[in-house]
Amino acid sequence: MLRITKSRLRTERGAATLETVVVWPAVFLIFLTILHAGFWFHARNIAIGAAQEGARVASAQSRGDGAARAAEFISDAGGDDVLTVTDIRQSETADTVTVTVTGYSESFVPGLEITVTQSSTAPLKGWIE
Repeated sequence: MLRITKSRLRTERGAATLETVVVWPAVFLIFLTILHAGFWFHARNIAIGAAQEGARVASAQSRGDGAARAAEFISDAGGDDVLTVTDIRQSETADTVTVTVTGYSESFVPGLEITVTQSSTAPLKGWIE
């Protein structure tokens, strides 16, 4: 019985090193995936906040520039670090205004761009007649 245990120990030599080489890269990959998802989610929240603020300003009676307000919102919220904006558009119909913010979230992988696009639509406000 003792002999089997000693031979078994000899054959398992280096098993911990092999397990470490296999397991730790997977743990780091999972950790970085969760961290990257958090960055994407934060960038998405900043984009929707900017789109909503832009639509609110553009729908007011004064008909402000919603796209400019959305860009200002992103700067004020500190979104420049997380969200790289590529386009902010404002479009109007007869009774609504829509502001769309498009960009990509920052990434840990060079060259990987995960697109973030958020829109908000608001009714145009006017004088009640």
